[in-house]
Amino acid sequence: MTQRPPASTLPGVLREIARRHPDREAVVAPSTRLTYRALAAEVDRAARGLQRLGISRGDKVAILMGNQPEWIVAALAVTTLGAIVVSMNTWWTPREIEYALSHSDARLLVCTRRYLRHDYEKEIASLRGRLPLLRHVVGVGDELPPDWQRFDELDADQSPGEIPLIPEPDDPAFLLYTSGSTSNPKAVQLLHRGMVENTWHIGERQRLSEQDRLWLGVSLFWGFGCSNALPAVLSHGGCVVLQDSFDPGRALELMEAERCTVFYGTPNMVQAVVDHPEFATRQLRLRTGTTFGNAAQMQRALRLAPEICNVYGMTETYGNSHVAGAGETPAVRTACCGTPLPGLAQRIVHPDTEEDLPAGQIGEIRIKGYAVSYYKDEAQTDAAFDDQGYFKSRDLGCVDAEGRLQFHGRLKEMVKTGGINVSPAEIEAVLMTHPDVHLAVVVGVPHPTRDEVLAAVIVPQAGRMPSDTELLDHCRRELAPYKVPSFVRLSSEADLPLTTTGKVQKNRIAEVFFEPAVPAIAN
Repeated sequence: MTQRPPASTLPGVLREIARRHPDREAVVAPSTRLTYRALAAEVDRAARGLQRLGISRGDKVAILMGNQPEWIVAALAVTTLGAIVVSMNTWWTPREIEYALSHSDARLLVCTRRYLRHDYEKEIASLRGRLPLLRHVVGVGDELPPDWQRFDELDADQSPGEIPLIPEPDDPAFLLYTSGSTSNPKAVQLLHRGMVENTWHIGERQRLSEQDRLWLGVSLFWGFGCSNALPAVLSHGGCVVLQDSFDPGRALELMEAERCTVFYGTPNMVQAVVDHPEFATRQLRLRTGTTFGNAAQMQRALRLAPEICNVYGMTETYGNSHVAGAGETPAVRTACCGTPLPGLAQRIVHPDTEEDLPAGQIGEIRIKGYAVSYYKDEAQTDAAFDDQGYFKSRDLGCVDAEGRLQFHGRLKEMVKTGGINVSPAEIEAVLMTHPDVHLAVVVGVPHPTRDEVLAAVIVPQAGRMPSDTELLDHCRRELAPYKVPSFVRLSSEADLPLTTTGKVQKNRIAEVFFEPAVPAIAN
């Protein structure tokens, strides 16, 4: 059984594991294999280089790249200095990148020159004049722009020895942007203590040990990656096998070649792997991991890893708040998300009266645990908690007699598509910048494999009739691909379902406009 590291900061945990298991592999990628000793040395090298560029405690450092070893090294180096990692979404458009860099007050950006369809050299160059606090761009890879620093040359003098650890357990470690009920994403501040302690317990529910090897195709920038999978495995001395971007065939190849035992993935990733023609012929050793979904989705996941855990949580709960652990029966892991992790508490309350509900009755899920707040938004932080200090999830669920949680959908308007939370308000705001749009209403509609997809009802400006193609192209220019609606309907304002006070009844939009639903243009 793995002994819990005594440290309560992320870099402190790394150093403890490096002392215990210096020669065990920590991070594996196509051209890189780092032991814990080598990873700790790389983190110290990068931290010294960042320090020479002026980064100190409390500064924000953004990271924008795919799943590369440098992502992990950079994040741990930033936190070593007591600075804060701003995790940047690689699906974001230039508009979204600019918002996060500006809002977070990022002083330095670590990124690759290109990633998939993105030309970051061009995109960042177009933004820098509007980002006065961004002092440096540090590039990963070859053929970098002349005004970028090189990540592999940050500490050219190769100063020996460990750099002093600066952060305290209750210092912020990460800023993670998450969609909510506002038009712009909120920046969730996660503290070292919560990330270390909660992810340790997540790993314990999975029965992780130093023998385990995680296949990680989930993007590191997601909370599911950087504030869940990564620290859970590293704190147990395991190895992280990185896949730069998800492809099911390549995933199966890596899982087999690297003898992976742990799977983290969304339901659509599980389905893509299990349905792949090579799934039946690959010699896989997957045992445990985490995913989520309905009973059919969990049964499919059990074919991939027999001890895989059914989880519930969100960014504000430091990854997962509930885990139906590897020790539970398959029937339990298929039916529910388990009990709260140690240190957390739950309530199920009536959505209107906020009275506590007994076992078996469905109400709003509320969770109490580690400190969390929204950066630069005290009002949103205060509004997110009830008078007993419980976080208002705006999700629906119930508990059984043993306190195990069953998830029953979303109370709030936010849409979860393919495992990703999306704010309809943000998409509505973008659609309403189109000159032909008077009003936009965006909702989620059921989808057989992605849980929900986005659908938009458009009230055009008088005398205008925008086409589906025009509206979707406008969204693609301004939004990440997963935020682009799959369905579009035009309507008059008079045909919108309204409350007695004149507000749009969003809970009726799907039934009025999208049954049966046929995609306007496939995304």
